[in-house]
Amino acid sequence: MRFLNGFGLFALALGLGHLGGGSSAYALPVDRGLGLPEAVTPVMHDIVALHDWLLITISIIVAFVTVLLAIVMVRFNRRANPTPTKTTHNTLLEVAWTVLPVMILVAIAIPSFRLLYKQVVIPEAEMTVKAVGYQWYWGYEYPDQGDISIISNMVEDADLQEGQPRLFTADEAMVVPVDTTVRVIVTAADVIHAFAVPQFGVRIDAVPGRLNETWFRAEKTGMYYGQCSELCGQRHAFMPINVLVVTREEFQQWSEQQQAAAGSGEKLKLAQAAAADAR
Repeated sequence: MRFLNGFGLFALALGLGHLGGGSSAYALPVDRGLGLPEAVTPVMHDIVALHDWLLITISIIVAFVTVLLAIVMVRFNRRANPTPTKTTHNTLLEVAWTVLPVMILVAIAIPSFRLLYKQVVIPEAEMTVKAVGYQWYWGYEYPDQGDISIISNMVEDADLQEGQPRLFTADEAMVVPVDTTVRVIVTAADVIHAFAVPQFGVRIDAVPGRLNETWFRAEKTGMYYGQCSELCGQRHAFMPINVLVVTREEFQQWSEQQQAAAGSGEKLKLAQAAAADAR
């Protein structure tokens, strides 16, 4: 019963996401899936673009080297070329295979450095969320919304509702508004965890005693899934991350409901009950 009470606020938030018209199932693993998940943030768009550029570049290099190897094996084997050449130097070739790789590395480095800068240098944030990793659940705090605090535990198999993905469903989600620059401050209370949401292009370590930060700006409403990405103990695989992106109006409504629940003491009781259930 305590779990069901704690699950109620998440269900309300999930309903808001559906009202916003967004999909509620993104970035879930699929059988025989290939490629990266759909990008929904500016950073992830750039990650996909860099990935595609590197894939094209390395494919051309591999094809070129494979052709050269085939030519060497066919034309310069012992049978086809019984008297091998004694040439030891070719200045033009040596310059070419020195300059060309340097040019390729520069062509790869420029977009890579741009992406790193975009990931590390956080633009002016419109709101801040603090994500805290625990063994083995997540806590989310909203300092800009009256210190809203949320405890998020994985929903066990026996409690899953129809359509909820196994190992990816949490009883509470991090709720953020769409088209909003969100700064995420990440830390941990016990051991090292990692906050990761693939479709946002976000993955950052949560280290005890240290504050790391990252950011995202979601372009679509809906539920987005991630998991702890750092081995952190027995239940490492049971630390899902749910990020519910809603409209600004829905986020304001959700914030008011959370503040009202916190003011009545109900939220604290639900958080304590959820943490007890997790243990």
